[in-house]
Amino acid sequence: MPIGYGSEIFMNQDAYTTLRVRRAAGVAYVTLDNPPVNVLNVALMSDLRNLLSTLRDDDSIRVIVFDSADPEFFIAHVDMSLVDTPDAFAEFDIPTGVNVFQALGELLRHQPQVTIVELAGIARGGGAEFVAAVDMTFAAIGRARIGQIEALMGIVPGGGGTQYLANRVGRHRALEVVLGAELFDAETAERYGWINRAVPADELHDLVDRLACNIAALPEGVIAAAKHAVAPADLADGLLREHDAWAGTFALPAAERLIRGGMAHGAQTRAGERDLEGLLRGLAG
Repeated sequence: MPIGYGSEIFMNQDAYTTLRVRRAAGVAYVTLDNPPVNVLNVALMSDLRNLLSTLRDDDSIRVIVFDSADPEFFIAHVDMSLVDTPDAFAEFDIPTGVNVFQALGELLRHQPQVTIVELAGIARGGGAEFVAAVDMTFAAIGRARIGQIEALMGIVPGGGGTQYLANRVGRHRALEVVLGAELFDAETAERYGWINRAVPADELHDLVDRLACNIAALPEGVIAAAKHAVAPADLADGLLREHDAWAGTFALPAAERLIRGGMAHGAQTRAGERDLEGLLRGLAG
């Protein structure tokens, strides 16, 4: 049973191993907590899918806010060790026409609640795809960074990233992001249209909390009407193309060499993740 505390309710933490969840005034606050760097692994994927499915039918929750327990990392990227466990997601129920990572993005895009990311650290790869899939993102100036790193692993984004990016920033900038494989600061991401706003770090939480509470307090039916009117784009064909491109590059020898090399040289450690782009570029030579 949830545990009440003042106006807040803390959901049963036994249900999740990588999330901390509390709810107050119609808002679910979800803190990602998957040390050491919040990689998107089987446990985090499972918890996120279960949470979104549980909240989908909860009319008392109108807004979901995601942040991170780690000040440096929101979601570092997809777990690179999955290269050794290709069947790790075999038990997941995945809709036809998408892969497991795309399915998470589509859950987010079609969630009935308003979804908001409070970004105060790094979101790479699958983390950047998560950011692009939610309804709104606000990022801390000087702290938040975002990028699609997959090209440096010999692959392309496979969790909706190419489609969500092109929808947000246009084809030309999407290609820059995917093929440049660099981290973007909050101000540039805002200018590109990748996020809603870049704000001073000490103002980020209050801004997101105020917006979430204001939205949650709207009259009954307004959120549903707005999300129906401003519907997510139909990306079914694009997601199929993306999956084919991702699966095709993943099967090439370079992908396994770079991913295994990255792991051997410090990827998914705090030190290695601070400049993962530089680490992987060093292996490409």
